[in-house]
Amino acid sequence: MFDALGVKLERYMDLLSARQKLVASNIANADTPGYKTRDISFQFEFMSQIEGAAPNVVEVPGLVTKNDGNNVNMDRELRLLSENALRFNMASSLLRSQIRTIRSAIQEGRGG
Repeated sequence: MFDALGVKLERYMDLLSARQKLVASNIANADTPGYKTRDISFQFEFMSQIEGAAPNVVEVPGLVTKNDGNNVNMDRELRLLSENALRFNMASSLLRSQIRTIRSAIQEGRGG
């Protein structure tokens, strides 16, 4: 059980890390003329990650483009950073819980 769940959590955390890098890049380029916001389709990519595929980075449609061609929305990016951090913390807590459960089972199997 741990192997399957552990692998899925690890892939989920890898996806969250990839998204964190993208959002940070979007923020870093908020004043770069012509820069287009990039992201991943999180739900689709989560399912792909479970199967072991690399995330597909795409330009985010529907954002307002400024006169210089840049479409980074800082409110959106900061919200994504916060959401991503919460998801990563939740996943790491789940993984730690699984490790504690296995450690406890091993100790009980040894007789204490």
